[in-house]
Amino acid sequence: MCKENVTLIDTTICGARMIKIKGIEPERRRHYFFLNPYDDAAFTRCPKCEDKTKIRKFPLVIHIDPEQLLLLNKKCRYCVKCDLIIAKKSELESLMVACFERPMPEIIGNNYLVMGVAERRDWLEGKKGNMLEGETIDRMLVFKDILNFEPVRAGWYHEDEIKDFMR
Repeated sequence: MCKENVTLIDTTICGARMIKIKGIEPERRRHYFFLNPYDDAAFTRCPKCEDKTKIRKFPLVIHIDPEQLLLLNKKCRYCVKCDLIIAKKSELESLMVACFERPMPEIIGNNYLVMGVAERRDWLEGKKGNMLEGETIDRMLVFKDILNFEPVRAGWYHEDEIKDFMR
């Protein structure tokens, strides 16, 4: 990844900082991502296409302020058709707390960025400690886009409101 062409854009979505990286080659961009802040919505169906989502493990690359990188192999909802990864915010944060509770308790509660995913082989190398942080960032797959959805609550709706939901 050529660092001169990379522009970082921070976005705050649902209380967690997310990142979009421009200037990355198209082959290094993979998956769409949604950080689900709703504890009562599991998104068992894809919010884009309404197909059933599957559960897959993804090695998420997470940057935690200040200067801490975490490779977290987490179960997420995944829509194969839309290439959409849905990670629950509460689960992600509780796993991050468990990772840093003993070695670095001062980092708990800091801002974090879900930057992308790592290849499985890169995650295994990182787990063994054979890969430097710079290598992880150079080899990671950045999200194509970060999406935001709101669940449709159960109830009676007027016909016009249903059309608004479908847009």
